[in-house]
Amino acid sequence: MSVQEMFLDLVSYPTTSDDTTGATPSTPGQKVLGAHIVDIMQKMGIEDAYMTDTGYVYGTIPATAERKNTVGFVAHMDTCSGVSGENIKPQVIKDYDGQDIPLGTSGLTLSPTDFPPMLGHKGKTLITTDGTTLLGGDDKAGVAEILCAAQEILAEKKPHGRVKLGFTPDEEIGQGADHFDVEGFGCDFAYTVDGGALGELEYENFNAAAAVVEVSGVSIHPGAAKGKMVNSATVAMEFCGMLPQNAVPEHTEGYEGFIHLVGIQGDVEHTRMQFIIRDHDGELLEQKNQLMRDAAAYLNQKYPTQPVQVSITESYRNMKEQILPHWEVIEVMEKSMRQNGVEPITMPIRGGTDGARLSYMGLPCPNICTGGANAHGKLEYVVVEDMEKIKDIIKTAVETVE
Repeated sequence: MSVQEMFLDLVSYPTTSDDTTGATPSTPGQKVLGAHIVDIMQKMGIEDAYMTDTGYVYGTIPATAERKNTVGFVAHMDTCSGVSGENIKPQVIKDYDGQDIPLGTSGLTLSPTDFPPMLGHKGKTLITTDGTTLLGGDDKAGVAEILCAAQEILAEKKPHGRVKLGFTPDEEIGQGADHFDVEGFGCDFAYTVDGGALGELEYENFNAAAAVVEVSGVSIHPGAAKGKMVNSATVAMEFCGMLPQNAVPEHTEGYEGFIHLVGIQGDVEHTRMQFIIRDHDGELLEQKNQLMRDAAAYLNQKYPTQPVQVSITESYRNMKEQILPHWEVIEVMEKSMRQNGVEPITMPIRGGTDGARLSYMGLPCPNICTGGANAHGKLEYVVVEDMEKIKDIIKTAVETVE
């Protein structure tokens, strides 16, 4: 099966994760896809392929030669909840001509005017959405590339050490590593295949925290409210106004961190806000956390009812400090990319991957590209030739590991 065929098969399975269910995996469709992946693996000859009760899929490509290290490849099966992942209808655009691409009858257009990197894909095959859903390249492109690489490695029987494959649920809601069996996986190092443009090789990611701000109000009839009402929605807006206005995703890039309001629900009596807080520098992240606490403290001094409560929890940390002592994991991938005519692009991840948490669980695990773009939205697309190249890079890495 080609990478394109594998990818189109995988995206036909709806696997949106959901952080409100409290289940693992958070949605049943992820285990349906997991069972399908197990079947694919077993049919290609991965005899020990299996899925756990919590929806994690594992398998082994046996060694054909003596090697010191065992390498692993990891991708996640879920898609984000921000845009529908149901009834995905991909468009396959062969021999792309560099022009705008209408997305079905949705009225949306994928244009190189908005996304100039598209012009670098002239003559290639692009897979887009029809404008009504996301595509699922994050991270079913990674799953497809790993599976197709495994299929060819098993068929070609070139000399290589033991290789482990892992597919996780619930990465998009920050829970992909929660039940990952690092000890059972048994790897010296691994790679998540969960990046973007061809050539990306990432070993730095955000330090991340999540904050919930609860604002309690006092509801009084507005005709008799003077000196008595505390409008929680107004206090919530005041809280947001005290945060740095330029430290938000829409105004930051590179190594710049942010405080991002991702949700707000409220009325006079109660307002709840959810934030994510990000910075590559741990000290700067803590400064942002403290800004949140200081804003709450100020408002609680201003209002006698002390209406604001802030709860901040750590999500994941920058994997850089866990990767640097194992620099060979980067050297293997750089060599593998160059052998396939791809110059590595080392850049910080403005987000996180399962690999960030796995690195702190004892499995050094940088991230590599998938050949996708515009993830988490209706303008998402993947480049088939780039996916094929990444499949080849995985194969070369397997052969390169000592």
